[in-house]
Amino acid sequence: MKIPSLVLAFLGTAAAAAAATSSGASVTFYKDVLPVLQNRCQECHRAGEIGPMPLLTYESARPWAKAMKSAVLTRKMPPWPADPHYGKFANDRHLSDADIHTLVSWADAGAPAGDAKDAPPPKQWVEGWGIGKPDLVFQLPKPYAVPKSGTVEYTYMVIPTNFTKDTWVTKAEVRPSERSVVHHVIAFLRPPGSKWLADAKPGEFYVPSAAQKGKVEGQPSELLVGYAPGLPPAILPDGTAKLIPAGSDIVLQLHYTPNGAEVMDQTKVGIVLAGEPPAEREMTLSAMNAQFEIPPGDPNKQVESNFTLHHDVRLVALMPHMHLRGKDFKYTLVYPDGRSEVALNVPHFDFHWQLFYYLQDPLPLPAGTRIDCVAHFDNSANNPYNPDPAKEVRWGDQTWEEMMIGWFDVAFPRDVKPAELFSSRAKTKTAD
Repeated sequence: MKIPSLVLAFLGTAAAAAAATSSGASVTFYKDVLPVLQNRCQECHRAGEIGPMPLLTYESARPWAKAMKSAVLTRKMPPWPADPHYGKFANDRHLSDADIHTLVSWADAGAPAGDAKDAPPPKQWVEGWGIGKPDLVFQLPKPYAVPKSGTVEYTYMVIPTNFTKDTWVTKAEVRPSERSVVHHVIAFLRPPGSKWLADAKPGEFYVPSAAQKGKVEGQPSELLVGYAPGLPPAILPDGTAKLIPAGSDIVLQLHYTPNGAEVMDQTKVGIVLAGEPPAEREMTLSAMNAQFEIPPGDPNKQVESNFTLHHDVRLVALMPHMHLRGKDFKYTLVYPDGRSEVALNVPHFDFHWQLFYYLQDPLPLPAGTRIDCVAHFDNSANNPYNPDPAKEVRWGDQTWEEMMIGWFDVAFPRDVKPAELFSSRAKTKTAD
């Protein structure tokens, strides 16, 4: 009988951990475990963040020792669903085998504290933010009342920046005040003169009419930053920044999902400004398909999308987006000379952990490169998250409907017009 590779990996890791423990290795919280928690866990496991319990001190971590052992052995935590065979990522959260051995050995030894003098200095976190202290914060001018039940349509809020000059942003983060009812938030940039949502009054919640909805789907304007379950803040690589043109508005697209309690959400967006104009401008684009149909009960419906770049760029980051029937998602780069390579493969997509994957070394993509996205959806009864396997599923805003979007970030010289990325008629510039 063939033993699954995941089971072998589990057994191998457990055996190594047991060997380390039986050999007399002294693993303590302050000397060995706390550094792992600081580097890999506390980003989420601290007050006000998505982790269900804080892991900052021995007293807060000790009761969870056995649960931590189970979570790391099965690689459920930290969440990092990317296939390790493709790409290297700067924000890779996965634990090394050595870190797993440390946590397992600590639990097996009874979770000893050790000497507090061995502890590293506490990691400095800015309460309420993952980007550090923002330079500017844009908040909903009034709370949104989320009902306890029903369907909440996409709602928009226009917030003027009042910027009198072009402004460059190196970090950005969306912070809902009531995360439990927020499906997603996208902060778009609406440049001066744009007709998008022209009827929306700044400072007032706005729901587009049925006739307008088709005009606002997809990417109606440039995306500054987004929020979805598990999504980390946008921290751009050195030398790159996003541009907020003078006179632009921030338009928040708010999607709430009631959970049985009436709550008030007052989402805010924080940004950190660049000290000087960057060498490269970073921009978020997408390869999306809104024309699919997923038959009732289909366990593996394939949906494809693509995007062809018409200017030399560097690929910086990738983020697949689907809903509850999302099964897997793969990005493949097809170069003009016919070569291809997989940039990211997510074999087990999890709606509750939607991550932006930042490449450790951004990839140069010459003009003419095509980004192919292939996703699969499980609309069968075997999918425990499936709202209704008896229904045909199409594109839709709500969680029980579906989406197929391959978001990606590219960087290019700041003097290049974004239209040159889209149009084959635009003049392309190549490196000397």
